[in-house]
Amino acid sequence: MTPALGVTLAVMALSAALFVALPMYRGGRSRTISVVIASGFIVALSIGLYAVIGNPGVKSGAGGMPDISAMVESLAKRLESEPRDLRGWKMLGRSYMTLGNFAGAVEAYERAAELESSEDAQTLVALGEALLARDNARIEGRTSALFESALAIDPNNPTALFYGGIGARNRGDVALAADRWEKLLGLNPPDEIQQILRQRVAEWRGEPPAPIEKQGAVVVANVSVAPGVSAELPEDAAVFVIARDPNAPSPPIAVTRRQLSELPAAIELGDGDSMIPGRSLSAFPEFELVARVSASGQPIAQSGDWFGAVIVKPSESASVDVPIRDRVP
Repeated sequence: MTPALGVTLAVMALSAALFVALPMYRGGRSRTISVVIASGFIVALSIGLYAVIGNPGVKSGAGGMPDISAMVESLAKRLESEPRDLRGWKMLGRSYMTLGNFAGAVEAYERAAELESSEDAQTLVALGEALLARDNARIEGRTSALFESALAIDPNNPTALFYGGIGARNRGDVALAADRWEKLLGLNPPDEIQQILRQRVAEWRGEPPAPIEKQGAVVVANVSVAPGVSAELPEDAAVFVIARDPNAPSPPIAVTRRQLSELPAAIELGDGDSMIPGRSLSAFPEFELVARVSASGQPIAQSGDWFGAVIVKPSESASVDVPIRDRVP
Protein backbone atom coordinates (compact mmCIF):
# COMPACT_ATOMS: atom_id res chain seq x y z
CA MET A 1 0.00 0.00 0.00
CA THR A 2 1.34 3.41 -0.98
CA PRO A 3 1.55 6.39 1.38
CA ALA A 4 -1.18 8.17 -0.62
CA LEU A 5 -3.58 5.28 -0.10
CA GLY A 6 -3.04 5.32 3.66
CA VAL A 7 -3.92 9.00 4.01
CA THR A 8 -7.17 8.64 2.12
CA LEU A 9 -8.17 5.71 4.29
CA ALA A 10 -7.61 7.91 7.33
CA VAL A 11 -9.81 10.56 5.76
CA MET A 12 -12.47 7.90 5.10
CA ALA A 13 -12.59 7.19 8.78
CA LEU A 14 -12.93 10.92 9.46
CA SER A 15 -15.60 11.97 7.04
CA ALA A 16 -17.68 9.29 5.52
CA ALA A 17 -17.06 6.25 7.45
CA LEU A 18 -17.85 5.22 10.86
CA PHE A 19 -19.21 2.04 9.47
CA VAL A 20 -16.92 1.52 6.59
CA ALA A 21 -16.77 5.32 6.70
CA LEU A 22 -10.70 9.52 5.16
CA PRO A 23 -6.55 11.16 1.34
CA MET A 24 -5.14 7.77 0.19
CA TYR A 25 -1.48 7.08 -0.24
CA ARG A 26 0.01 5.16 -3.10
CA GLY A 27 2.90 3.30 -1.48
CA GLY A 28 4.16 1.70 1.73
CA ARG A 29 2.29 -0.44 4.26
CA SER A 30 -0.20 0.40 7.00
CA ARG A 31 0.54 3.60 8.85
CA THR A 32 0.89 4.05 12.57
CA ILE A 33 -0.60 7.04 14.37
CA SER A 34 2.92 8.48 14.80
CA VAL A 35 3.28 8.51 11.01
CA VAL A 36 -0.05 10.30 10.71
CA ILE A 37 1.15 12.95 13.16
CA ALA A 38 4.46 13.23 11.34
CA SER A 39 2.75 13.66 7.97
CA GLY A 40 0.61 16.42 9.47
CA PHE A 41 3.74 18.19 10.61
CA ILE A 42 5.29 17.87 7.16
CA VAL A 43 2.16 19.37 5.57
CA ALA A 44 2.23 22.22 8.07
CA LEU A 45 5.90 22.79 7.38
CA SER A 46 5.36 22.85 3.62
CA ILE A 47 2.54 25.36 4.07
CA GLY A 48 4.85 27.49 6.16
CA LEU A 49 7.65 27.42 3.64
CA TYR A 50 5.30 28.22 0.79
CA ALA A 51 3.69 31.08 2.68
CA VAL A 52 6.89 32.53 4.09
CA ILE A 53 8.96 32.48 0.89
CA GLY A 54 8.68 35.97 -0.51
CA ASN A 55 7.00 37.23 2.66
CA PRO A 56 9.62 37.59 5.43
CA GLY A 57 7.18 39.64 7.48
CA VAL A 58 5.36 36.59 8.81
CA LYS A 59 5.79 36.46 12.58
CA SER A 60 7.52 33.50 14.16
CA GLY A 61 6.47 31.68 17.29
CA ALA A 62 8.51 29.76 19.85
CA GLY A 63 11.79 28.47 18.47
CA GLY A 64 11.48 30.62 15.37
CA MET A 65 8.82 28.43 13.75
CA PRO A 66 6.08 30.56 12.13
CA ASP A 67 2.63 30.33 13.66
CA ILE A 68 0.42 28.03 11.56
CA SER A 69 -2.55 30.42 11.53
CA ALA A 70 -0.27 33.27 10.54
CA MET A 71 1.18 31.18 7.73
CA VAL A 72 -2.25 30.33 6.37
CA GLU A 73 -3.35 33.96 6.66
CA SER A 74 -0.22 35.01 4.80
CA LEU A 75 -0.89 32.48 2.05
CA ALA A 76 -4.50 33.64 1.68
CA LYS A 77 -3.34 37.26 1.46
CA ARG A 78 -0.78 36.40 -1.21
CA LEU A 79 -3.45 34.70 -3.30
CA GLU A 80 -5.50 37.90 -3.35
CA SER A 81 -2.76 39.44 -5.50
CA GLU A 82 -1.83 36.17 -7.25
CA PRO A 83 -5.24 34.65 -8.06
CA ARG A 84 -3.88 32.31 -10.74
CA ASP A 85 -1.48 30.54 -8.38
CA LEU A 86 -2.93 27.03 -8.73
CA ARG A 87 -0.52 25.40 -6.31
CA GLY A 88 -1.27 28.09 -3.75
CA TRP A 89 -5.03 27.54 -3.90
CA LYS A 90 -4.59 23.80 -3.43
CA MET A 91 -2.29 24.32 -0.48
CA LEU A 92 -4.72 26.83 1.01
CA GLY A 93 -7.50 24.26 0.66
CA ARG A 94 -5.43 21.63 2.48
CA SER A 95 -4.51 24.18 5.14
CA TYR A 96 -8.12 25.14 5.79
CA MET A 97 -9.12 21.48 5.98
CA THR A 98 -6.41 20.91 8.60
CA LEU A 99 -7.58 23.92 10.62
CA GLY A 100 -11.25 22.95 10.36
CA ASN A 101 -12.20 25.94 8.19
CA PHE A 102 -14.24 23.82 5.79
CA ALA A 103 -16.04 26.76 4.17
CA GLY A 104 -12.66 28.32 3.36
CA ALA A 105 -11.44 24.99 2.00
CA VAL A 106 -14.45 24.78 -0.33
CA GLU A 107 -13.73 28.25 -1.70
CA ALA A 108 -10.03 27.47 -2.19
CA TYR A 109 -10.67 24.18 -3.99
CA GLU A 110 -13.35 25.82 -6.14
CA ARG A 111 -10.75 28.35 -7.30
CA ALA A 112 -8.28 25.53 -8.03
CA ALA A 113 -10.90 23.54 -9.97
CA GLU A 114 -11.79 26.66 -11.96
CA LEU A 115 -8.14 27.22 -12.91
CA GLU A 116 -7.91 23.58 -14.05
CA SER A 117 -11.24 23.71 -15.90
CA SER A 118 -12.37 20.86 -13.60
CA GLU A 119 -10.02 18.46 -15.36
CA ASP A 120 -7.98 17.23 -12.38
CA ALA A 121 -9.52 14.25 -10.57
CA GLN A 122 -7.77 14.81 -7.24
CA THR A 123 -8.87 18.44 -7.05
CA LEU A 124 -12.48 17.41 -7.65
CA VAL A 125 -12.17 14.78 -4.93
CA ALA A 126 -10.69 17.31 -2.51
CA LEU A 127 -13.53 19.72 -3.27
CA GLY A 128 -16.05 16.95 -2.67
CA GLU A 129 -14.47 16.08 0.68
CA ALA A 130 -14.48 19.74 1.71
CA LEU A 131 -18.18 20.02 0.84
CA LEU A 132 -18.94 16.90 2.89
CA ALA A 133 -17.03 18.32 5.86
CA ARG A 134 -18.70 21.73 5.54
CA ASP A 135 -22.26 20.50 5.11
CA ASN A 136 -22.12 17.25 7.12
CA ALA A 137 -24.48 15.79 4.54
CA ARG A 138 -25.10 12.67 2.46
CA ILE A 139 -23.12 11.97 -0.68
CA GLU A 140 -25.65 13.15 -3.22
CA GLY A 141 -26.28 16.06 -5.55
CA ARG A 142 -23.18 18.16 -6.17
CA THR A 143 -20.82 16.10 -4.01
CA SER A 144 -21.84 12.89 -5.77
CA ALA A 145 -21.40 14.59 -9.16
CA LEU A 146 -17.86 15.68 -8.19
CA PHE A 147 -16.82 12.12 -7.33
CA GLU A 148 -18.44 10.83 -10.53
CA SER A 149 -16.52 13.42 -12.56
CA ALA A 150 -13.29 12.44 -10.81
CA LEU A 151 -13.88 8.78 -11.70
CA ALA A 152 -14.58 9.73 -15.32
CA ILE A 153 -11.14 11.39 -15.41
CA ASP A 154 -9.31 8.79 -13.31
CA PRO A 155 -11.24 5.50 -12.92
CA ASN A 156 -8.59 4.23 -10.48
CA ASN A 157 -8.60 7.17 -8.08
CA PRO A 158 -8.94 5.36 -4.72
CA THR A 159 -10.66 8.20 -2.87
CA ALA A 160 -13.18 8.69 -5.66
CA LEU A 161 -13.82 4.94 -5.72
CA PHE A 162 -14.57 4.99 -2.00
CA TYR A 163 -16.93 7.95 -2.01
CA GLY A 164 -18.31 6.99 -5.42
CA GLY A 165 -19.29 3.64 -3.92
CA ILE A 166 -21.19 5.33 -1.13
CA GLY A 167 -22.84 7.68 -3.61
CA ALA A 168 -23.93 4.76 -5.78
CA ARG A 169 -25.38 3.03 -2.73
CA ASN A 170 -27.26 6.18 -1.79
CA ARG A 171 -28.84 6.16 -5.27
CA GLY A 172 -29.84 2.52 -4.84
CA ASP A 173 -27.28 1.18 -7.32
CA VAL A 174 -25.76 -1.45 -5.04
CA ALA A 175 -24.19 -3.36 -7.94
CA LEU A 176 -22.14 -0.32 -8.96
CA ALA A 177 -21.29 0.36 -5.31
CA ALA A 178 -19.98 -3.19 -4.95
CA ASP A 179 -18.01 -2.95 -8.21
CA ARG A 180 -16.27 0.21 -7.03
CA TRP A 181 -15.34 -1.13 -3.63
CA GLU A 182 -14.08 -4.37 -5.12
CA LYS A 183 -11.85 -2.27 -7.34
CA LEU A 184 -10.72 -0.38 -4.24
CA LEU A 185 -9.90 -3.71 -2.57
CA GLY A 186 -7.60 -4.42 -5.51
CA LEU A 187 -5.47 -1.46 -4.40
CA ASN A 188 -4.52 -3.48 -1.28
CA PRO A 189 -5.69 -1.24 1.59
CA PRO A 190 -4.76 -2.25 5.18
CA ASP A 191 -6.21 -5.52 6.47
CA GLU A 192 -8.54 -3.71 8.89
CA ILE A 193 -10.04 -1.68 6.04
CA GLN A 194 -10.26 -4.70 3.76
CA GLN A 195 -12.40 -6.53 6.28
CA ILE A 196 -14.89 -3.68 6.43
CA LEU A 197 -15.01 -3.23 2.66
CA ARG A 198 -15.55 -6.95 2.10
CA GLN A 199 -18.38 -7.01 4.63
CA ARG A 200 -20.24 -4.30 2.75
CA VAL A 201 -19.52 -5.73 -0.68
CA ALA A 202 -20.89 -9.10 0.43
CA GLU A 203 -24.01 -7.39 1.77
CA TRP A 204 -24.50 -5.48 -1.48
CA ARG A 205 -24.01 -8.67 -3.49
CA GLY A 206 -26.51 -10.54 -1.32
CA GLU A 207 -23.82 -12.95 -0.12
CA PRO A 208 -23.20 -14.20 3.45
CA PRO A 209 -20.62 -11.84 4.97
CA ALA A 210 -17.40 -13.26 6.34
CA PRO A 211 -17.09 -12.60 10.08
CA ILE A 212 -14.79 -9.77 11.10
CA GLU A 213 -11.96 -11.08 13.27
CA LYS A 214 -12.14 -9.85 16.85
CA GLN A 215 -9.13 -9.31 19.12
CA GLY A 216 -10.78 -9.19 22.53
CA ALA A 217 -13.14 -6.66 24.03
CA VAL A 218 -11.84 -3.45 25.58
CA VAL A 219 -15.33 -2.44 26.65
CA VAL A 220 -18.76 -4.03 26.64
CA ALA A 221 -21.54 -1.52 25.93
CA ASN A 222 -24.95 -2.46 27.26
CA VAL A 223 -26.92 -0.55 24.65
CA SER A 224 -30.65 0.00 25.12
CA VAL A 225 -33.28 2.27 23.62
CA ALA A 226 -35.56 4.51 25.65
CA PRO A 227 -39.30 3.78 25.44
CA GLY A 228 -40.89 5.45 22.44
CA VAL A 229 -37.70 5.80 20.41
CA SER A 230 -37.99 2.45 18.63
CA ALA A 231 -41.53 3.23 17.52
CA GLU A 232 -40.25 6.13 15.40
CA LEU A 233 -37.71 4.08 13.47
CA PRO A 234 -37.73 0.92 11.31
CA GLU A 235 -36.46 -2.28 12.91
CA ASP A 236 -33.63 -2.48 10.38
CA ALA A 237 -32.36 1.02 11.22
CA ALA A 238 -28.57 1.05 11.61
CA VAL A 239 -27.04 1.41 15.06
CA PHE A 240 -23.45 2.65 15.24
CA VAL A 241 -21.43 2.14 18.42
CA ILE A 242 -18.47 4.49 18.29
CA ALA A 243 -15.44 5.01 20.52
CA ARG A 244 -13.77 8.39 20.07
CA ASP A 245 -11.27 10.68 21.74
CA PRO A 246 -13.28 13.52 23.36
CA ASN A 247 -10.45 15.95 22.57
CA ALA A 248 -10.22 14.86 18.92
CA PRO A 249 -13.45 13.05 17.98
CA SER A 250 -12.55 12.66 14.30
CA PRO A 251 -11.53 10.20 13.12
CA PRO A 252 -13.14 7.78 15.59
CA ILE A 253 -10.94 5.26 17.36
CA ALA A 254 -13.19 2.26 16.77
CA VAL A 255 -16.68 1.50 15.51
CA THR A 256 -19.08 -1.38 15.10
CA ARG A 257 -22.50 -1.58 13.47
CA ARG A 258 -25.72 -3.31 14.52
CA GLN A 259 -29.44 -3.09 13.76
CA LEU A 260 -32.12 -1.57 15.93
CA SER A 261 -33.94 -4.91 16.10
CA GLU A 262 -30.93 -6.39 17.96
CA LEU A 263 -31.31 -4.02 20.92
CA PRO A 264 -31.06 -4.22 23.86
CA ALA A 265 -27.72 -5.96 23.55
CA ALA A 266 -24.27 -6.22 25.12
CA ILE A 267 -21.98 -5.02 22.31
CA GLU A 268 -18.24 -5.61 22.50
CA LEU A 269 -15.78 -3.08 21.13
CA GLY A 270 -12.08 -3.82 20.91
CA ASP A 271 -8.88 -3.35 18.92
CA GLY A 272 -10.34 -5.42 16.08
CA ASP A 273 -12.84 -2.60 15.52
CA SER A 274 -10.16 0.10 15.19
CA MET A 275 -10.56 2.42 12.21
CA ILE A 276 -6.89 3.23 11.62
CA PRO A 277 -4.02 0.71 11.82
CA GLY A 278 -1.79 1.37 14.83
CA ARG A 279 -4.44 3.41 16.66
CA SER A 280 -5.77 0.80 19.06
CA LEU A 281 -8.68 1.28 21.44
CA SER A 282 -6.74 -0.46 24.22
CA ALA A 283 -4.12 2.31 24.09
CA PHE A 284 -6.63 4.92 25.34
CA PRO A 285 -7.04 5.18 29.14
CA GLU A 286 -10.25 7.14 28.58
CA PHE A 287 -12.60 7.62 25.65
CA GLU A 288 -16.18 8.60 24.83
CA LEU A 289 -18.56 5.84 23.79
CA VAL A 290 -21.49 6.86 21.58
CA ALA A 291 -24.38 4.64 20.49
CA ARG A 292 -26.46 6.18 17.71
CA VAL A 293 -29.52 5.01 15.82
CA SER A 294 -29.23 6.36 12.28
CA ALA A 295 -32.56 7.30 10.74
CA SER A 296 -30.85 7.79 7.35
CA GLY A 297 -28.57 4.76 7.50
CA GLN A 298 -25.58 7.10 7.15
CA PRO A 299 -22.53 6.83 9.42
CA ILE A 300 -22.39 10.61 9.88
CA ALA A 301 -24.87 12.01 12.42
CA GLN A 302 -27.98 13.52 10.87
CA SER A 303 -30.84 15.57 12.29
CA GLY A 304 -33.43 13.19 13.73
CA ASP A 305 -30.98 10.50 14.84
CA TRP A 306 -31.17 9.20 18.42
CA PHE A 307 -28.07 8.66 20.56
CA GLY A 308 -26.58 8.06 23.96
CA ALA A 309 -23.04 8.80 25.16
CA VAL A 310 -20.85 8.00 28.16
CA ILE A 311 -17.21 8.49 29.13
CA VAL A 312 -15.40 5.18 29.60
CA LYS A 313 -12.31 4.42 31.70
CA PRO A 314 -11.59 0.73 30.95
CA SER A 315 -9.30 0.41 33.99
CA GLU A 316 -12.26 1.26 36.22
CA SER A 317 -15.03 -0.57 34.40
CA ALA A 318 -15.02 -2.73 31.29
CA SER A 319 -18.84 -2.76 31.11
CA VAL A 320 -20.98 0.36 30.76
CA ASP A 321 -24.64 1.16 30.17
CA VAL A 322 -25.39 3.31 27.12
CA PRO A 323 -29.09 4.24 26.97
CA ILE A 324 -30.18 5.85 23.69
CA ARG A 325 -32.58 8.62 24.68
CA ASP A 326 -31.39 11.93 23.15
CA ARG A 327 -32.18 13.23 19.67
CA VAL A 328 -29.90 15.05 17.25
CA PRO A 329 -31.55 18.46 16.60
